[in-house]
Amino acid sequence: MVSFLLLMAQASAVGGELAEAGEGGIGLNTNIYDTNLINLAIIISVLLIFGRKVLGTTLKERRLKIETAIKGAEQRAKDAAASLAAGQQKLAQAQAEAENIKKVAEQNAVKATEAILAAAAVDVQRMKETAAADLNSERDKAIAQLRSSVVAMALKKVESELQTGVADDAQQTLIDRSIALLGV
Repeated sequence: MVSFLLLMAQASAVGGELAEAGEGGIGLNTNIYDTNLINLAIIISVLLIFGRKVLGTTLKERRLKIETAIKGAEQRAKDAAASLAAGQQKLAQAQAEAENIKKVAEQNAVKATEAILAAAAVDVQRMKETAAADLNSERDKAIAQLRSSVVAMALKKVESELQTGVADDAQQTLIDRSIALLGV
């Protein structure tokens, strides 16, 4: 501040000398009243005394606002970081849960496939048994029809032979066989 006053005094002196020299020459004006050095000193003193308080108060308020803004920004940054960490943790949990659900679904699909295959095997076995029973039934019917046909033919043949007459030795053989079959 002192150097500013010195510079002002020198500038005033230089300006005063120029004015004394008259025709554009360079000169030094040493008249204090003419150069307004006292007025400048008073104004600078008033500004320093009263301006210091106003400027200091303004700067303090500004510094407090900046500090408050910085603290708020730091707090918001911490909150954002905490929110990010919580979000990442929730994402990790959701991914783990999705993986578990996927594994359970795959296991359920395997179990369902095995159950369907087992049911299909049981159905196939039942169909085979039913088919075998139907086949046996049909075979038994066919055998029964063949027996009845053979019996009918045998009866016809026997009737025809009986009508033509049976020889005595054939009749004796027939009786012996019938007795042997009866086990007497």
